Amino acid sequence: MNVLNKMLFLLSGIIFLSACGPVVEEESITAVGSSAMQPLVEAAGEQYSGENFGKFINVQGGGSGTGLSQIAAGAVEIGNSDIFAEEKEEIDASQLKDHLVAVVGITPIVHPDIDVSDVSKEDLAKIFTGEITNWSEVGGQDLEIVVLNRASGSGTRATFESTVFEEGQEAMVTQEQESSGTVRSIVSSTPGTISYIAFPYVDDSVKALSINGVEPADENVVTDDWFIWSYQHMYTNGEPEGLTKDFIEYVLSEPVQENLIPRLGYIPITQMEVQKDAEGNIIETE
Repeated sequence: MNVLNKMLFLLSGIIFLSACGPVVEEESITAVGSSAMQPLVEAAGEQYSGENFGKFINVQGGGSGTGLSQIAAGAVEIGNSDIFAEEKEEIDASQLKDHLVAVVGITPIVHPDIDVSDVSKEDLAKIFTGEITNWSEVGGQDLEIVVLNRASGSGTRATFESTVFEEGQEAMVTQEQESSGTVRSIVSSTPGTISYIAFPYVDDSVKALSINGVEPADENVVTDDWFIWSYQHMYTNGEPEGLTKDFIEYVLSEPVQENLIPRLGYIPITQMEVQKDAEGNIIETE
């Protein structure tokens, strides 16, 4: 190969490398926990990765209890939860940083053929404690009520029971499921069944019940007229850094809060007319 050919060869290599662009180092973080939050974090993660080449957000469910225990152990970068870390006795909340990213309503759901559309809070509690066992007792058809509960580590369950049950009431022993999607599927295909899921999971395959004449709707959540709701927490082990910090800031950014969050069925924090603390106390915002 003569000198001219060598120069042309080297030049072509330089042009090829320039056309390929710089090598981007890939980076990823993992967010684990609440299945109620999963659609939000997955969608935000996909959108973030699409806008930030080489940055990936791995999202897993498992329930709020799993999210809190995993982040407390330092096993993941983000622990997603429907409940405050202070509500879990085995979690040292002082070591965690709470990032409130959204609010979600939770509603009881039934099989579409159930001819009941509204229940009282008192009767709803009695259904889940096993005191009411037939739909005819709440104005429906003569059909046995099949209660489907969430698993004990579920933040959705914790929120439902803390807001619906009176002191001393306990959930009946019944079938339990960890996944919100699985709950919806079982309720939609099993006559007589009742359970509860976050608003974003509600579709035409199930019927959402009103409570005391109040519909399960975002406009009723923001005023606490619909009382079964929770914050969507993204917990980090101390102050977040790097990709974790960037992603949380992205979720809290105006485009995500004003567009993606409401489109997915969640409520932006800024729309709430009330606040709730870890003890469940409701405070009206000024």
